[in-house]
Amino acid sequence: MPRVSRQQTEQNRAAIEEASARLFREQGIHGVSVADLMAAAGLTHGGFYGHFESKDALAATACSKAFALSSERWRQRIADAGDPRAALRLIIEAFLGPRARDNPGNSCPAASLVTDVAREARGKPVRQSYVDGIQELISILAELQASGDAEADRDRALAQFSTMVGALLIARATAPDPVSDRILAAARRHLLSDGDSLPHP
Repeated sequence: MPRVSRQQTEQNRAAIEEASARLFREQGIHGVSVADLMAAAGLTHGGFYGHFESKDALAATACSKAFALSSERWRQRIADAGDPRAALRLIIEAFLGPRARDNPGNSCPAASLVTDVAREARGKPVRQSYVDGIQELISILAELQASGDAEADRDRALAQFSTMVGALLIARATAPDPVSDRILAAARRHLLSDGDSLPHP
């Protein structure tokens, strides 16, 4: 059999990472087998260990990729808004919208992976990937506070992000009951009214 080119190897690895980032968010880290992940990437099960030493290693990589995608989306919203207050509004409304609630495979891993990561042993690599991703998103939120006090901005961002993740999780758990939509709406109103009190830059 001909050897696979380096370019093809890189493409295969990228396909595995992309499929895993989506499926882990949709079904949980332990809800998807290696065979499922490889099939979703369009590859055979036997090729997995040519790319990753273990499923744990893949989970860490997929978690990092999912957070990188979220960070990229947030940065794009900030660029589109052109103003910190408007950007904060866009981020909150998207995070706490029905689309994010109903499509965990394409939404922020902060909520989609939180319970899986919390159950992992402290030494598992996915935990550090999750922490790094959370820190990045909180830093982005902190940049939008514009109070001039870095510590206060970070604390505010931590509170906002915790509210966002908690509300999204409860909304997912209660859907399709009408209370799910009310949870999202109430959290948006709370966060956006809180954001209205931010000082103008």
